[in-house]
Amino acid sequence: MTTQLFINGDWCASSISTQLPVYNPATAEQIASVACAAPADVDRAVQAAQAAFPAWSQLSGSQRAVYLRGFAEQISSRSEELIALQMRNNGKPRHEAEVDIGDAIATFAYYAEQADAMDAGQNAEVSLPDNAFRSYTRREPVGVVSLIVPWNFPLVTSAWKIAPALAAGCCVLLKPSELTPLIELKLGEMAQTIGLPAGVLNILPGAADVGTALTTHPQIAKVSFTGSNAVGRKVMQAAAERTLPVSLELGGKSPIVVFADADLDQAVEWIIGGICWNAGQMCSATSRLLVQDEIADALLDRLASAMHNLKVAAPDEDGCEMGPMTSQVQLNKVLGFFVIAEQEGLDCRAGGHALSGEGWFVAPTLYADVPATSRLWNAEIFGPVLCARRFTDEADALRQANDCAFALAATVVSADAQRAMRVANALEAGHVWINSMQVVYPQTSWGGGKASGIGRELGPWGLAAFQQIKHITVPV
Repeated sequence: MTTQLFINGDWCASSISTQLPVYNPATAEQIASVACAAPADVDRAVQAAQAAFPAWSQLSGSQRAVYLRGFAEQISSRSEELIALQMRNNGKPRHEAEVDIGDAIATFAYYAEQADAMDAGQNAEVSLPDNAFRSYTRREPVGVVSLIVPWNFPLVTSAWKIAPALAAGCCVLLKPSELTPLIELKLGEMAQTIGLPAGVLNILPGAADVGTALTTHPQIAKVSFTGSNAVGRKVMQAAAERTLPVSLELGGKSPIVVFADADLDQAVEWIIGGICWNAGQMCSATSRLLVQDEIADALLDRLASAMHNLKVAAPDEDGCEMGPMTSQVQLNKVLGFFVIAEQEGLDCRAGGHALSGEGWFVAPTLYADVPATSRLWNAEIFGPVLCARRFTDEADALRQANDCAFALAATVVSADAQRAMRVANALEAGHVWINSMQVVYPQTSWGGGKASGIGRELGPWGLAAFQQIKHITVPV
């Protein structure tokens, strides 16, 4: 596959000779080298995007929808290739990689529909309190945008940003993670296949200096970033120099609240899914388990047994239920929290150690009765590490669940539908699931409050994030 930069509709060499090594996390072997962009390449891509913007932004929504459907069709037709690539570069089991590809297809298809509907709503008249004037609303693209995406859901997070940005009429500079750039580079091949106009989409794998250039370039109109809080703060600080609009999807430390009337086997399934999907490398991971006193001992016993029996293996191994950490750095971070847990004297019921083998594997881990002051209870670990506490009643559950610096996601497990909805309404979170796995549809919203970020992705809100409002008022 092509491993160069994708600028102005073509593959090209970087202005520097540096290469980014790409690894298979299941074997720790290098599988590719990718060109590493530099700030000079960012400027080159910005100029290409600026040149493409006038024509692209003036297309009708229906015209842009054709290209969005083209991406959806390309991803669908290449699904087997992309699933294999996601497994190899990211370490996802096949069933998870299949979900990722399906998510990307659905996102491009959804925003094609949104783009189609855009034309009818353009220049909508606003009702005024008198008849002396008439006023009209226009939704216009913000301009050339920088999209910076992480390594835990490559292609998915990119689709969540690229599709609404293109639908809105923006031109895009995409920086994939230096750890998992391969699947995003495939978008360049697809852009060429569907005849996307040159300069509308540019793909720039690179290190931190590329991210800095993407947030400080004077011709960038908006930055959309998904990643850690530490980097998100830097993005926000850089954007503040020009009062640049930003969307930030950052960290989480989400609760899963299990009431005494829950079906224990079903609860275990949802808890495992919330902490072990993608090896826990999810901002939405429900890593804080709150379980009602009456069932706490029974649930923790079943949960520990389920974690012990979970098959952690290379993604292509039969029966694989959880893959490796995506990088050595992330494995080391998780192992560091195991050391902290020992220092804090936490009660480890399952896991708490790395697994043998060539790759970056770690055991699914459960700590019981974790103090609210523990670093593991409060920090985003980004691995399959679950911390459990007990609660007495609904009020106590809500108090503990909402006592958190983050507010991204949550899950409620209860046989009482009214109580489950009442708790969901009271939880401080951007997305709440009731008696379910973490299913996300492109028609819904994604994002959170507190330290979890600014703005929303997906749904009409994701489209609005790349638009600006103009009103035209004229006398009658």
